Amino acid sequence: MIHPQFDPVAISLGPLSIHWYGLMYLAGFLAGQYLGIWRAKRDPWRGFSVDEVKDLLFYIVLGIIVGGRVGYVFFYHIDLFLQNPLYLFKITEGGMSFHGGFLGVAVAVILFARHKKKAIFQVGDFVAPLVPPGILFGRFGNFINGELWGRPTEVSWGMIFPQAGDALVRHPSQLYQMAGEGFLLLVFLWWWSRKPRPRMSVSAMFMIGYGVLRTTAEFFRQPDEHIGYLLGGYLTQGMLLSLPMIAVGAVMMIIAYRNPVMDIAEAPSSEKPQKSKRKKAG
Repeated sequence: MIHPQFDPVAISLGPLSIHWYGLMYLAGFLAGQYLGIWRAKRDPWRGFSVDEVKDLLFYIVLGIIVGGRVGYVFFYHIDLFLQNPLYLFKITEGGMSFHGGFLGVAVAVILFARHKKKAIFQVGDFVAPLVPPGILFGRFGNFINGELWGRPTEVSWGMIFPQAGDALVRHPSQLYQMAGEGFLLLVFLWWWSRKPRPRMSVSAMFMIGYGVLRTTAEFFRQPDEHIGYLLGGYLTQGMLLSLPMIAVGAVMMIIAYRNPVMDIAEAPSSEKPQKSKRKKAG
């Protein structure tokens, strides 16, 4: 199979061009908001109102955009930044980094929790299962753009990516990550968080799950050309950034279950059902 080389521009309206990649981010944000609102309504014990979910999305979007860009520059192109610090603001050059976006979301969760006077990991545990849909759509955007292709392979479902500048058959690693870090992680985290868990355990499970799935995917993904392999011909920058997530997540999980704090809150006051008053006949 040969990659179709989709037009990266989905809609053109005069000088305005809307790219598929941007639409994928929008789809991820909307999916996360929908799931968050659904869960807030269905599970009042989580302590989130619909309005709080909408406010939380605003914080998360800023965290992803700012953190994703800063992470991309510092994790993958620090040399260009040191040559010209304004490279940080050249958003048309380069992309986004998940690990940077993750750190941005962590900061957003802390700020939101302080603003709403909630426990940080009460917010983090609510947010964690809402993140994988964004990863799913984001990886599909990578596939549409024909970027972040995989390593050469002989498997029957391999694909030629003309964007790579060669005719090698490669793993469609974007789709692997879409299925793993997107769909599989969503299903597992949704199941894991369906009932009250010790505070911090859902956030920990997200870090462990993403770290394991991303590290696995890196064995099939071609490393960035200007970075290459970092150690022994197999360690990549993606692995280097994901392995600490697994370690920190494991420590957090141990702490969560050794000293369990359960988040079982009442429904937010704005959503508590009002008792109807009936006049007695007589």
